[in-house]
Amino acid sequence: MEKQARHRPHREYPDAKRLVLDPDLETCPICKQALKARRNWHSRKTIQTLNGPLFVAGKTKECMNITCRNYQKRYYAGRVWLYSLPGSTYGLDVLAWIGWQHEHEHRQLVEIQRMLNQRGIAVNERNVGKLYRQFLALLSATSENMRTDLDNTTQEYGGLIWAVDALQPEGPSGLLYVLYEVLSGKPVAAFQCEHANEVELVEWLRPYAALGLPVLATLSDGEKTVIAALKTCWPEAPHQRCQVHFLNNLTDEVLDYDDELRKQMRQDLGGLPKVPHRSAEETQPPF
Repeated sequence: MEKQARHRPHREYPDAKRLVLDPDLETCPICKQALKARRNWHSRKTIQTLNGPLFVAGKTKECMNITCRNYQKRYYAGRVWLYSLPGSTYGLDVLAWIGWQHEHEHRQLVEIQRMLNQRGIAVNERNVGKLYRQFLALLSATSENMRTDLDNTTQEYGGLIWAVDALQPEGPSGLLYVLYEVLSGKPVAAFQCEHANEVELVEWLRPYAALGLPVLATLSDGEKTVIAALKTCWPEAPHQRCQVHFLNNLTDEVLDYDDELRKQMRQDLGGLPKVPHRSAEETQPPF
């Protein structure tokens, strides 16, 4: 029998919650003028998370100041990579949960696979191992191109914008702190523990402060220990609270109603026939 080519299985999640993220920046870091939203999304995919499937998309903005050296430069929603890594259809919370189960609970990969399957996450043992290796790579920042990417971003924008966010998977999995660079929208490193204090976070961030690259600003949510650690490592850089966190807090309750409304509309309108396509002859004018 001829061996079939490998392919990624096609999965559909019509009831997946939707999350569309705006870019982290409102103004151009060079000319300080407001960025203009573009119609196209730079990223869109449905991922499997511990809380069910989630559709995540990232919007794009660009500088439209013709006198700016970054005219028509595009800025992306880097926070999409806080939900899953590039090229992955599994959430970062799944990676963190796998890492915790394997390292702290000492479970074998096949056990972890069965536990994930019981939670409704479609994954085989081979992919559990792959996700665990991705988790380790994220913790150790083992990207060979990481320094080159940061140097290129510094050259392009005149500096970096560091952001830290904490992800808490459900259950006893600890917190996963993720460091990413806003302008390039790339996750750089991660740190997992029960609940980090300021000293532990500073120790984790210090190697990136020691790179000696100029930093335009830092970004985080309102957690005091994270803010203190960022200010310790980059005392000269202005700090800003993440607007996305603030807006998400406002819309959390609305999203629940929105999901319910979409389900009702699918039930009410799903049985309607599709709009028929008209042939070329039918669309021709009568004269």
